Amino acid sequence: MPNTMFKRHDKTDIFIHWFNAACWLLLLLTGVGLIQHPAIDPFGSGYPEAMRAMVGGGANLLVIHEIIGLLWLAGFVFYLFVNFKGARFFLAEVFAVSPARDMAWMIKKMVLMTLGPKALKVMGMDPELPDQGYYNMGQKAFAQASVVGGIVIAVTGVIMFMSDRTFGAESTGMIGWAVTLHFIAVGLVFAGLLVHIYMAAISPEERPGFKSMFTGVVPGNYAKHHHRLWWEKVKTEGE
Repeated sequence: MPNTMFKRHDKTDIFIHWFNAACWLLLLLTGVGLIQHPAIDPFGSGYPEAMRAMVGGGANLLVIHEIIGLLWLAGFVFYLFVNFKGARFFLAEVFAVSPARDMAWMIKKMVLMTLGPKALKVMGMDPELPDQGYYNMGQKAFAQASVVGGIVIAVTGVIMFMSDRTFGAESTGMIGWAVTLHFIAVGLVFAGLLVHIYMAAISPEERPGFKSMFTGVVPGNYAKHHHRLWWEKVKTEGE
């Protein structure tokens, strides 16, 4: 019996996912290149110097970083314009958390990934993960951090962009806070991104979900096993 494919993402969802990924990569590379402080320079002093030399100086690198940031914001405005329904669905799903079911999934998943099923049995817990909806709790947690962190990054980025164009000396304190929050938000989202990349692209059991970000569909057996609540809902609506 053929494994029925279930539509999971439309073209605009796929576009904004990879557009966001590309912008994040470029913003991270150019942003780190703007850091010239030995105490916080993650790649060593050679990287900022190389990046600045490549584009003709720190001023040019800053302009490139700002342009990419503005394009990133414009891309999301475009997505909201063409698929506001999809954005609303995404936000509703990722911020809908069932404390009992989703927190149990998160705890069990972390134990399974680190200690294995025997550890759960020793603790008197069933190794079977609770059923999940369109997103599992791990995906929800990263999405929540990305949405909140992205808003902070965007707002503080705009403040810094306008700092030497519009704001005066009286805004020094606000700009200082913007810089601090910008760095913190980028660091936190990037930490979550590393886990997201592993779970989505490297973990074998999540491979069909990763492929769906290119094809837009997932196999029925994957949907049933990993997103059973969503699978049941789609099956019911289809009938």
